[in-house]
Amino acid sequence: MRIEPYNPHQLDAVIRLSLRAWTPVFDSIQKAIDLDVYRELYPDPDWRVSQQKAVEEVCADANTKVWVAMVEDPPFLRNAPRTAIDSGSTVGFVAVKLHSESRLGEIYMIAVDPDYQRRGIGSALMEFVLDWMKVAGMSVAMVETGGDPGHAPARYTYEKLGFGLLPIARYFKKL
Repeated sequence: MRIEPYNPHQLDAVIRLSLRAWTPVFDSIQKAIDLDVYRELYPDPDWRVSQQKAVEEVCADANTKVWVAMVEDPPFLRNAPRTAIDSGSTVGFVAVKLHSESRLGEIYMIAVDPDYQRRGIGSALMEFVLDWMKVAGMSVAMVETGGDPGHAPARYTYEKLGFGLLPIARYFKKL
C-alpha cells in the first residue's frame, strides 16, 4: 500500500469506495435519530446523492488537501491480464483542511473501501496526515465522527491513534 496525492482522474474510484464505506454509517444514523430529522438532513431519498456531491466538492476544493491509499495487486485483479492493471487501485482516501490562524488541522473526510478495512489502511492514512499537519505547522489535530454504532470503527481508530474525546451533545428536533 502506498499513499499519494489525489489526482482528479481518481474521483470515480474515491466516490465508489466512499459510498460503499459509508453505507453502514448511514444505516446507523437513520436508526439513531428521528426519521423526520433524518429526512430533513438527507432530503434526497438516497443519501448517496448528497454524499457523492460532498465528496466531489471536497476533492475539488483548493483549500483542502486530499490523499489516496493505493494497492498494487487487489485480489479481484490478481488473475487479470497485466494490461488490465494500471498503477494500482484506490482503496482509501483522506481529506484535510488547515486552519492556520488557530494552528488546527482538521481531518475532514476519510474512508476505506470495505474490502480493505481492518488492514491498517485507515490508520496509515491518519498517521500520514498527522505527520503532514505537524510539518505544516499545526499544533492540534481534530476529527469528528458520530457516536452511533455505525461510527464505532472510526472511533476505535481515532482513539487508537491517541485522539481524545470532547463530549459534545448535539440535539436535533424537526420543526
